[in-house]
Amino acid sequence: MLSLEPKDLSVGKLHQYLLGAVGPRPIAFASTIDEKGRPNLSPFSFFNVFGSNPPVLIFSPARRGRDNTTKHTFENARKVDEVVINIVNFDIVQQMSLSSTEYAEGVNEFDKAGLTMLKSDRVKPFRVAESPVQFECKIKEVVETGSEGGAGNLVICHVVKMHIREEILDDNGYIDQYKIDQVARMGGNWYTRAREGMFEVPKPLSTLGIGIDAIPEHIRTSRVLTGNDLGKLGNVEALPENGEIETFLNENNAEASLVKEGKVEEIHKRAQVYLERNEPENAWKILLAK
Repeated sequence: MLSLEPKDLSVGKLHQYLLGAVGPRPIAFASTIDEKGRPNLSPFSFFNVFGSNPPVLIFSPARRGRDNTTKHTFENARKVDEVVINIVNFDIVQQMSLSSTEYAEGVNEFDKAGLTMLKSDRVKPFRVAESPVQFECKIKEVVETGSEGGAGNLVICHVVKMHIREEILDDNGYIDQYKIDQVARMGGNWYTRAREGMFEVPKPLSTLGIGIDAIPEHIRTSRVLTGNDLGKLGNVEALPENGEIETFLNENNAEASLVKEGKVEEIHKRAQVYLERNEPENAWKILLAK
């Protein structure tokens, strides 16, 4: 057995061991606002429920291990004591992942991730309309567990109102664990879909993805492509150039025929196949071909 003492490991290596061992972890998709009223949305897998009377949720936007900086969510929580914690299901997992990209302060991750802002009833931050369960919370305390990179910041929240989509309820009015279709975080790029098993979501680019808001409208409003598909498309740094698209069509006769015949739905279905293979660059090439 490999036996280790935390003090002998780098923060990064210790972090990987902890995340690989402690899981699956539920995901707090946290919506906050800053002092100027600008929305922020980001996921955190250091999260759970810690009581029902009062109802308490705690999540931790930890300090970054690489440079000891803090996240916008943490800064917002210290200044505006309200948050909405949205539950993540499989239908929005790619959009959730895209929102974790480190966009500049003031950038609205709802727009970047292609998610809908829904006005809350008791707090200022917006809810994620696509989330199956949304908890409006008042922040009661923020506990900093340390001052070095990798230290946790426990945001202790009391639920003041909750919203549950009726279609995920069972015959008794409780949440059906199959219908809610939750996902949870594991180590590396791995997640679990509670009702099916493990799957992989490539981490967002270290550079900035273009975001779903930069996808042309005729693609963004596709009747074929799902929110998860759009999340993958939005996680590219740049769109392919005309020369790359032309080369792609010259090398793929079937795709070239679809484009020539203007079969939009079939083109989108073909792009979806590329996305399932984790080949977003090729998906973009056929989608942008003329």
